[in-house]
Amino acid sequence: MVEASNFIEQMINEDLAEGKVTAIQTRFPPEPNGYLHVGHAKSMFVNFGTAEKYKGKCNLFFDDTNPSKEKTEYVDAIRADIRWMGYQWEKEVYASDFFPVIYEFAIRLIKEGKAFVCDLSADEIRESRGTLTEPGTESPYRTRSVEENLRLFTEMKEGKYADGEKCLRAKIDMSSPNMNLRDPVIYRILHATHHRTGDAWCIYPMYDYAHPICDYLQGVTHSLCTLEFEDHRPLYDWVGYSLGFVPKPRQIEFARLNLTNLVMSKRYLKKLVEDGAVHGWDDPRMPTLAGLRNRGIPVPAIKDFCERVGIAKANSECEISYFEACVREYLNAHAPRAMAVLDPLKLTITNYEGSEEVDFDVNQTDENAGKRKILFSKNLYVEKSDFALNPPPKYFRLKLGGYVRLKNAYIVRCDEAVQDENGNVVEVKCTYVPSSRSGNDTSGIKAKGVIHWVNAETASPVVVKQYDYLLKDAEYAGQDFSERMNYDSEHLLYGKAEPALLDAPDGEAFQLMRTGYYKKCTEDGMLCLSEIVSLKDNFNK
Repeated sequence: MVEASNFIEQMINEDLAEGKVTAIQTRFPPEPNGYLHVGHAKSMFVNFGTAEKYKGKCNLFFDDTNPSKEKTEYVDAIRADIRWMGYQWEKEVYASDFFPVIYEFAIRLIKEGKAFVCDLSADEIRESRGTLTEPGTESPYRTRSVEENLRLFTEMKEGKYADGEKCLRAKIDMSSPNMNLRDPVIYRILHATHHRTGDAWCIYPMYDYAHPICDYLQGVTHSLCTLEFEDHRPLYDWVGYSLGFVPKPRQIEFARLNLTNLVMSKRYLKKLVEDGAVHGWDDPRMPTLAGLRNRGIPVPAIKDFCERVGIAKANSECEISYFEACVREYLNAHAPRAMAVLDPLKLTITNYEGSEEVDFDVNQTDENAGKRKILFSKNLYVEKSDFALNPPPKYFRLKLGGYVRLKNAYIVRCDEAVQDENGNVVEVKCTYVPSSRSGNDTSGIKAKGVIHWVNAETASPVVVKQYDYLLKDAEYAGQDFSERMNYDSEHLLYGKAEPALLDAPDGEAFQLMRTGYYKKCTEDGMLCLSEIVSLKDNFNK
């Protein structure tokens, strides 16, 4: 027994107190039909986290009952994602492990008059189901004898019928107010090669039928599902009671994680990959865990976000800015600082000769992070946006005749702007104030602006990748994904970066001063900085 912090734990505590269970067993149940996305991180947090809190066990359960959409590639990707998230499963289990037992349970339901073979097509079954206010119509094949149903079901298994020609349906109640209990299909014919069992089977159980059986056979005590399965719970219970499961697993539903500006559907994510709208499942713009990993999103920030959002009973949509705030908060505390110029403008200090090292704080929020040395010389690069030939009022960056401090170095005065034949400023010439060195400034000059820079003599060329959201929610809220897609969501810039970034290991995250958080990587032998999250916090706390 633990102190409950959400309704799931309250229900588990009740079951423990009443003696219904003595140990907790959960499972994380992805279907291997695509890569996991950030919404699955919430399910991991619930399933693995609940088991861990109760010192129980959590299995990795692959719901592989639809071979037409499932691949070993997805199985491998799911394993990698779970390990990256820092979770460990007790056992790796597949629905296909239980195909023979699930089939025998179906035989048992037929013998007990609880299932029948139906010849209606999928469309005919759908039409005969009725509506929320009108009862369904019983299939004309519902009264088949046990012997005929056993023969037909055996022939289905032997491959004598085409896809959709027949199916096995549970015999429950066509007048039930719950549509899921109106004689649901529990087996369908599907001539497709399975990623594990090959062509051994041509009939496959439906999820709603296989789910409670696989939970029971694994020893699951609490089947924690997202809210869309709430209406399916009566069928889950019907299967368990009909087959005499003791103790029967208890299904509990919780709200799934929905985030604005993100495609949270594996079907649409797969389409983006197949259409070439993104570079792959691990594209940094994708909400897949592989994409978040490639982008440089830290796992602790994802878990912190899941904990802050909490476990609720009602679906809601969370602002992407809340997730970004959690990422930004973690990186602010842990990421070293660095300087890079994304749109370089040459700055020449006309009265400076030689070079010297200046101190640079690795991370101002961490007193143990220390300092490192950066080389300063007369030839620098600054951001073009940090100079204005015709500045607006209250402009505190570089302007003719104005003073500005170069981060961790000196105050300089802008004396001249060199323009090309088109009037574009290609160089600014400045003089520095020798007595204004950071940490020992005796100049008496109060420069209101501070800008970052890199040393032109030691800086490395860098490709900088910046990203917009895949979905334009603000403009197209409520519309189909295809109408909300942002096809201009990746931007490449070519800048200059200080040597510390070139020397850093691939994958390390940095805060680029005044710019944002970026992950260092190497692509085609070139230094690359890939945006993790912007520096600006848009979350309204």
